[in-house]
Amino acid sequence: MSMKKIGHRGVDSSGETTYKKTTSSALKGAIQLGITHTVGSLSTKPERDVLMQDFYVVESIFFPSEGSNLTPAHHYNDFRFKTYAPVAFRYFRELFGIRPDDYLYSLCNEPLIELCNSGASGSLFYVSSDDEFIIKTVQHKEAEFLQKLLPGYYMNLNQNPRTLLPKFYGLYCVQAGGKNIRIVVMNNLLPRSVKMHIKYDLKGSTYKRRASQKEREKPLPTLKDLDFLQDIPDGLFLDADMYNALCKTLQRDCLVLQSFKIMDYSLLVSIHNIDHAQREPLGSEAQYSADTRRPAPQKALYSTAMESIQGEARRGGTMETDDHMGGIPARNSKGERLLLYIGIIDILQSYRFIKKLEHSWKALVHDGDTVSVHRPSFYAERFQRFMCTTVFKKIPLKSSPSKKFRSGSSFSRRAGPSGNSCVTYQPSVSGEHKAQVTTKAEVEPGVHLGRPDVLPQTPPLEKISEVSTIPDPYFSPVVGETLQTLTTRLVPWPLSPCNLLISLSRSLRTSIILLVCFFCSPDFIVFCSSLYFCMFIFLRAHL
Repeated sequence: MSMKKIGHRGVDSSGETTYKKTTSSALKGAIQLGITHTVGSLSTKPERDVLMQDFYVVESIFFPSEGSNLTPAHHYNDFRFKTYAPVAFRYFRELFGIRPDDYLYSLCNEPLIELCNSGASGSLFYVSSDDEFIIKTVQHKEAEFLQKLLPGYYMNLNQNPRTLLPKFYGLYCVQAGGKNIRIVVMNNLLPRSVKMHIKYDLKGSTYKRRASQKEREKPLPTLKDLDFLQDIPDGLFLDADMYNALCKTLQRDCLVLQSFKIMDYSLLVSIHNIDHAQREPLGSEAQYSADTRRPAPQKALYSTAMESIQGEARRGGTMETDDHMGGIPARNSKGERLLLYIGIIDILQSYRFIKKLEHSWKALVHDGDTVSVHRPSFYAERFQRFMCTTVFKKIPLKSSPSKKFRSGSSFSRRAGPSGNSCVTYQPSVSGEHKAQVTTKAEVEPGVHLGRPDVLPQTPPLEKISEVSTIPDPYFSPVVGETLQTLTTRLVPWPLSPCNLLISLSRSLRTSIILLVCFFCSPDFIVFCSSLYFCMFIFLRAHL
């Protein structure tokens, strides 16, 4: 039997998807049987406050194919179903207004729908028939990290449910064929009833952040940062209140992720173009005609993108309207009306030793500040800056001429391209904005407060043409460059002897770390430390 594997996910010759040699149909059946049993048995337990030990409880039940006193008979192979922190997750579901019968009805009443565009992680994705929940397979380290994360993570959610972070409603494990298949139940960011025209996975980095040719051949490919800069160079425009609410939510979420030492997460941005959808023929919407009426209100509170940044949902209702359908209204540079469905994903990556080695290795061959793997504090700052300055922008307010004159604004007359004079409006700067402008003017172009930025601001084209000096290659602007320059923008290899010795020292340091991992002899550690110390003294003497 020929298998095509991506991670643990495979496809056999008959076209059946497998995960750890368990067929997708058997896995879906086991998930529904297990969740039905665990939620039903949990309803018999009295409600109480969540205790610290509740986060580490694991319940297990065996499902033989012939059935037992506690489990029904089924036509799958024997399996065992584990439930992590059942009491804690019951409280979390109640926090978001999900009743037990709604939870069971969404996940177990009808067969789960497998998503074919599962990504390159090797995970399987299932969506409930009502578009309410997403089920994703996770690795052992991710499930273990989520269990350790639960107390502090949900303390933050309890304090403020207005968040773009994923909401986890359950953590389970299916033991089948001697393999452990761990799954999480989360909120669904992308409703199938709304056609998505384009989708991006954004991190704020530029190193190898372009979708592959194989990914582009998919019906709805997941594009990346460089693709966004090429397709939407002017960004997505929101009104002032929506922009402020979104940036405030991103700032708060990044601070939470940084406190847990989480990095390498992404912002999933899926765009529904309202104007394109109205111009498309009805035949092209055949795959979305299963639910031509307005989508049913979601059961979970704060589950849509609009609710996540405004949080005005009431128990038993949502903020959705016929126009927005849970998406955030926006416009592009052409003035087309858009609906944005966004959320932070892949938050189960902590800055462990392996990630530190990955960053050190990539920093040797490329600019360390442009790679996706970085320390959590820098990653959060870069992520937030990229989203709030490059991806999302505020729609400029249009004020009347009388208000412009009263506010102390000035007009300057300059010659237009045809020789005629034209009037240019120059708004006045006062208070806090004036201080910001002064600070930016004192810093060299392309340098942001002593730290090279991934996406620094580009000076106007007029200034670029007037300046004849060659800019520093380490701080060349990215946003205004052509795509070819952006793609091939690598840090030039230093040719001076001192810089070459520094690079060799970094390579030696990485090699010593790797060798120490394999050879843990104390004498060998002392030898490597002495060797590196001698190299350090030599460099200091020659710099």
